[in-house]
Amino acid sequence: MTESWVKKLAVMLMDATADKDPLVQEQIYNALCCLGESEPEEILCSCAEYLQQHDKLAYPQRIIILKAMEEVVRNNIAQLDNSTAKSVISLASSEMTRSKEIIYEWQQAASNVLVAAGRRFINKVMEEVLTKFQPGILPHYFVIQTFANLSVSNVFGMVPFLNSILGTMLPMLGMAKQDHMKSAFCYALQHFSESIQEYLANLDKAPDPTVRKDTFSNELFSAYEVLFTSWLQSREAKLRLAVVEALGPMSHLMPSDKLEEQLPRLIPGILGLYKKQVEAFYLSKSLGQILEASVNAGSRTLDTQLDALLSTLHPQICAPVESSNPLSLKNHNEVLRCFTVLAWTFPDRLLGFLLPKLENHNERVRVGTLTIMRQIINCASSQMEVKKSFILSSMKLPLQDSSDKVKRAVVQVISAMAHHGYLEQTGGEVMVEYIVRQCALPPDAQPRKPTLEAEDFASDSVQSTSINTLFLISTTVDRMTPVLWPYLLEFVTPVQFTGALTPLCRSLMHLAMKKQEEGENAFRIHYDTNANLPSPCALLARLLTVSSQPYLGGGRGAAALRLLNVLHPNIHPMLGQLWEKKMPLLVEHLEANTEQSLAPKEWEDKLLLFLGETLRVTADNAWVCELSLEMCKHLNSYNGSAPEKNFLYRCIGTALGVCASKDVVQKQLQELLETARYQEEAEREGLASAFGICAASHLDETLAKLEDFVKSDIFRKSVGLFSIFKDRSDNEAEKMKSALILCYGCVAKCAPKELVLARVEADILRHILHYFHTKVLGIKVETKDLTLKLYLIRSVCMLSQAVCESAQSEAFVFSRKAELLAQMVEFIKAEPLDVLRTPIRQQAMVTCTYLVILEPPLGQAEKAELVDTCLASVLALPPLDILKEREGRVPDPSPVEALYHDTFSALGNLLRGLLKRDLTPGRLQSMFEHLGPWIRSTREHERERAVEVSAVLLQFYLEQLNVSTVVAFHNLGVLIALFSPRCSDSLASIRQRAVDCAYYLLYIQLRYEGFAHDYRDEMAERLKDLKKGLEDPDFTVLFNTCYNIAMVIGKRLPPAQLMNLLLMMFEGLADPDPNCSRAAAVMINALLKERGGVLLEKVPLLMAEIHRKLQEVAEEPVRRAAQQTVYILATQHKAAVASTLLGSSLPFDSHTCAMWKALATEPALTSQILELLLDKVNRDVPYKENKSFLFGSTCERLATPLPLAATCALHEIMSAPEAGPAVQGLYPLLFVALLLRVSCTVGVQLPKDLQAKERRSAGRSQVPGNLDPCSCAVDALKAMLTQGGSEEVVESVGSMGGWELMKSSERHHEGVALLASAMAARAGPKLPRIVKSLFPMLSSVYDSQRVTSTAFLAELLANSVVSELVLLESLMDNMTGRQKDPCVVVRRLALRGLGNIAGGSPEKARKHGAQLLASMLNGLDDKDDPNNLVALEAMSGLSKLLDHVEERDVRSMLLHVAIRIRPFFDNESPALRHSSIVLFGNLTKFSTGSCDDVFFEQILNGLVTLLLHLQDPKPEVVRACKFALRMCGPNMGCEGLCDMFLNHLHEDRSLHYGEFMNHVCKHLMQNYPEMLNRLLSTNLFYFKSSWGDIRAAAPMFIGFLLLHVDEEHCKQVDLDQLVSSLNVLLKDPVPVVRGKAAETLGRVGRVV
Repeated sequence: MTESWVKKLAVMLMDATADKDPLVQEQIYNALCCLGESEPEEILCSCAEYLQQHDKLAYPQRIIILKAMEEVVRNNIAQLDNSTAKSVISLASSEMTRSKEIIYEWQQAASNVLVAAGRRFINKVMEEVLTKFQPGILPHYFVIQTFANLSVSNVFGMVPFLNSILGTMLPMLGMAKQDHMKSAFCYALQHFSESIQEYLANLDKAPDPTVRKDTFSNELFSAYEVLFTSWLQSREAKLRLAVVEALGPMSHLMPSDKLEEQLPRLIPGILGLYKKQVEAFYLSKSLGQILEASVNAGSRTLDTQLDALLSTLHPQICAPVESSNPLSLKNHNEVLRCFTVLAWTFPDRLLGFLLPKLENHNERVRVGTLTIMRQIINCASSQMEVKKSFILSSMKLPLQDSSDKVKRAVVQVISAMAHHGYLEQTGGEVMVEYIVRQCALPPDAQPRKPTLEAEDFASDSVQSTSINTLFLISTTVDRMTPVLWPYLLEFVTPVQFTGALTPLCRSLMHLAMKKQEEGENAFRIHYDTNANLPSPCALLARLLTVSSQPYLGGGRGAAALRLLNVLHPNIHPMLGQLWEKKMPLLVEHLEANTEQSLAPKEWEDKLLLFLGETLRVTADNAWVCELSLEMCKHLNSYNGSAPEKNFLYRCIGTALGVCASKDVVQKQLQELLETARYQEEAEREGLASAFGICAASHLDETLAKLEDFVKSDIFRKSVGLFSIFKDRSDNEAEKMKSALILCYGCVAKCAPKELVLARVEADILRHILHYFHTKVLGIKVETKDLTLKLYLIRSVCMLSQAVCESAQSEAFVFSRKAELLAQMVEFIKAEPLDVLRTPIRQQAMVTCTYLVILEPPLGQAEKAELVDTCLASVLALPPLDILKEREGRVPDPSPVEALYHDTFSALGNLLRGLLKRDLTPGRLQSMFEHLGPWIRSTREHERERAVEVSAVLLQFYLEQLNVSTVVAFHNLGVLIALFSPRCSDSLASIRQRAVDCAYYLLYIQLRYEGFAHDYRDEMAERLKDLKKGLEDPDFTVLFNTCYNIAMVIGKRLPPAQLMNLLLMMFEGLADPDPNCSRAAAVMINALLKERGGVLLEKVPLLMAEIHRKLQEVAEEPVRRAAQQTVYILATQHKAAVASTLLGSSLPFDSHTCAMWKALATEPALTSQILELLLDKVNRDVPYKENKSFLFGSTCERLATPLPLAATCALHEIMSAPEAGPAVQGLYPLLFVALLLRVSCTVGVQLPKDLQAKERRSAGRSQVPGNLDPCSCAVDALKAMLTQGGSEEVVESVGSMGGWELMKSSERHHEGVALLASAMAARAGPKLPRIVKSLFPMLSSVYDSQRVTSTAFLAELLANSVVSELVLLESLMDNMTGRQKDPCVVVRRLALRGLGNIAGGSPEKARKHGAQLLASMLNGLDDKDDPNNLVALEAMSGLSKLLDHVEERDVRSMLLHVAIRIRPFFDNESPALRHSSIVLFGNLTKFSTGSCDDVFFEQILNGLVTLLLHLQDPKPEVVRACKFALRMCGPNMGCEGLCDMFLNHLHEDRSLHYGEFMNHVCKHLMQNYPEMLNRLLSTNLFYFKSSWGDIRAAAPMFIGFLLLHVDEEHCKQVDLDQLVSSLNVLLKDPVPVVRGKAAETLGRVGRVV
């Protein structure tokens, strides 16, 4: 019986192999393998029999079966008996050779079965296969293939057969006519040869240790002759490739003499194939094996083939390596291996071939040759030892190649040379220099584009490769130390090696430390014997200069300083102590910063300070002179690096300042002037810096040298007459003059202050102005050169600053002050007002700031012109963002922005300087006469700048004011009036600074009244607190703040000036800035309060006029005043105002809305207005029903106008924040009225006239107000809750989408429920009156009002607040009464409310448990419920109640409920499936005691369903199943199963279903084996499920059950039914179902 069932299952699976789905085929294969694990011999026999009986079975199906047989044989080889093995071998042999045509996959699968069997049954396999391998008959292709694979899989078993196989095979070689057969023979010979070599290499483990190479040599040579002589000449590339792959291993086994004899033919034959389309890797690999075999055999004829080998192999190395082709890189390595073999034997001949190739200018030839050179230098070092000099001399031409690839290859060769002692030979220095030159190459600006060449794609740049190589050979190759030290110092100073400085310094430091360890003598550099080495001064000058840009070149600053520190004994003997202290601090400063954080000026100053200390500590004037001379020599080296050259100039100035020889100083200064490149800005700046620094110690010499230079021929030639006709912007003369002007300025700045006054006008300023003013034929010509202007301004500024800083400046009368000021004013006037491109205006104002301080003082006209010019030049500039755009520097706006801020700062400093010279009210008034038009400008940016300048000036005036006699500050009112409107300017910055101006003015007044500087006035200080109110742009806040500011000013202003201030405030109503009218609007309210009581009859007219004004005027102050008018009228005539406004056309326009909101100002008035409007809402019917003309009986609901208008009005009033107190007082009435208004407007349309109006508005593209009746009601309700203190309710409902739900006809009740929940949680104390008002609405004639009331009250029952407020019983009674309501929605909501009692008041649920459960049962049996919605709600309610009712109440109905809900488990509705399963899980809590056995049966009935629905397509159902199973677990009496459910069925975690079901079935079969048949039957029912995932899960469930059932209970299985059902599933349209069925069939084998 067992055999028949296994066979039946196997046949069923094999029948299903016709399935086209790959995954199903794989499952069938796995199932067969699974059956084979339990009954390997039976399955193998069944498979063999099936294949024999089904001759015409398609070969794809045969392949699946054969692959399964191979796997069974492979895994169970030790268990197979001889007969089974013989049967399988016979079948596989038959399948393999059945078709003479090659059907690769089929015959390969059969061959693989034979190979698998051959691991143990090699003799039987050979016995069978050899029958297909008869002498004189050409065998099947796969017979040869099988022999080859057997020789690989079982070397020791197969090699003894090879001699006879080869003997039989050799005659067949000549019979093979087809290429594929020849390839098979080649494949076999290749693997035979490899197996024989492995056998011979492991003779100690071999079964027959007497086997020798000679055993096979002759046969293999005979085969070789056929392969080489005949087959290698084939046109078929694949055959030639197969021959080549075989020849390599065969060459090791051929007789040595025969191999020697064949080499003259063999090697050319292989080499010739490189020219054909054959994959080169296999050729190179085979050739390498042949060469190794030849060398091992001591071949003497290989010499004659060398030229051909080299000429063929060399192009292989030169060819690019393709990164996309892995064989390309392998071929490269194999060819290098060939060259290594040749280098061992023929070193001279090889070099004779390679070295001339280095002279070839072809890039690929050179790179390839250099690659080979590197290989043989590394791998044939002993053979190359005597060739070192020869090889070095041959590198001359490659060193000159400009190709990056060649350079990289050369660097790699030099690296190899360094490791093997080449660089110690004569000419090694050239190699070192080459490495350094490559280190100096500029780094790649951009990543190189990938090419097809793998080496080029993957390698580093030439520079990085060279840097790594230099560091490697200097730190790890000890033999290189004498070569590199001190030779590398020669590369430090030449400018062409600048890029290599960082790696050079690092390598030199490492070498220097090595030499230090050897002793002082070894470390000392002998400059006399090393003439090419740079001098100590040259090293110091070079390394210090490059340190000024420390982060360039990969951090050369720190590297240079470290090297200097190590070299200090070789620089100067006196530097050790100072440098050891200072140098680490400099390096530490660099390491603590980055390129972005380091301050360049600060860093250069540190280096200059360090240089000065170094010069002084040496106390060696000759050395200082030598250093300064060396620095001057270095200047031209930095023509391409402006920052470094500028720094070097400063170093020269420092050195000359320390120099004690005046002749040297003058000589060096003369040389600087003669050699400077005046066209370059950095050069001019550096030259001036050098002169300035030098002048600090040598003022007379510096001035004398400047004056002498002017008289020199060089200068005169540059500024000759004809030069004026050149392009002046580029003119050398202008640039030279600019430099000299700047030199004089720097001299004045740096010279000793006690000496400078005597020379300012005669020796410095005279020359400055002389160079600036150009005369042609005696006529002064205005210069256009920007540089000349800027340098003049800077020099005059430095000169003025120097005078100001002098101790005798007060007594100094600057006679040319007016002339200089006039020149500065002209410069400022000439600057354009629409752009900010040059620093001329900024620097000119800074210069003026210093000039105005000096004597003599300026006249009034000069001051006025200076102030007006500067204000116009700065305040009229466009805004900063526009300036940036016009400069085209939006990506990097910092230069323009910095210049703008510097310019504005310069203006403020200048005005403060002017004010300080005359600190009087009159002068202050004069200043603001200039500033007034700018403060009142219509342009925001001009006002902002003017007010900012004003605040700065007033603050300065207050700080500087020192009143000795009490006087009147007569212009206080005018000045305050100037700033008062600005307290509500549109710009917050203006508002803030305007208050500051008022603050300063009040305190100035107090100072003039005699109060001390430290006095603080309480009212004036309030202005600071009020400034916070000006930060808020809200007009209400600004209005109140401005009112308070005006009150403070009014209380502190002298009476005589108050009227002027008020008049100016009223004038502010016409200000073009709407916000500035706020200060004037403060006075409006009083008049209306005083005279409004007698205007009853005029109320409609007044309201109409106010509305018209609101339409005409956009200014906010006027609108505020008008709204205040409405409020005042309403306090006296509320009914008339409300009626007039309700008569406005709908939708209310913005002006009407503003008027409604004005009525919310005062709580008492607001309450009265709200009551009026509520009466309008409730008195009329909410809508009228009209039959549609087009749709006959269809009724449409149209909103009635007055309640609609009143609803809109309520919304507008309650939207005002001030309405809060009134709304809170009417909270319950407003809430109930508006909630019911919402319910009555769902789906209601506008009246016909308003619909037509909306259509007309849409046609005119106007945006109408939102007049949808329901939206209006919802908005009003939201506004009411917000102002009633329930903002959290609004936010909570809104966050869950409740407001939109309330507008939906279908989901209105869901939105109401969300509102009720939020009210219960956040507005509980307000509920009793609301609930009381809603109870009558449960019997409303409107269905919508009953639904809304029921939904609201039902949701309240979910919260404990109803119990606390003693509302529960009345609510529960009302909900129970709604169970007979004709509306299904009301009945459903009533049940929901009763179920909610469990969550809101669990103790009450226990008390009323029987009543509540009875209501739920009634809901389950609701007959008028076609969609089971009431039943769904009843199940949900039961789930909630079960935890809170008495067990006795539940047990009485437990079985009834369980049976009633069971059909819902498989319902098409996901909600019903979910609720029924959750309820089932909750019912398990009551299954103990008397109900235990009964309910356990219900659990067993539902277990399979719950487990299968873990694969339900709906996630919520899956979660419900997890919950129910966790609840059922403890009641099943199986601890392991319970733990499985608890640990793995987490709702928020994914489940590995297959693994989980495997463990579940294991526990089921261990604890409930008797249930097997029942579980199987239930699963079989789901084979017909409509859900594919569940159809797939059911057979998998069965499969796991069968996997774990013990033998004793296997009899329960109805195999006929099970197998036939699974067979049906094998034809299911869903592939995954078919796959699971096949998988389960594989497991059925356990129970048969």
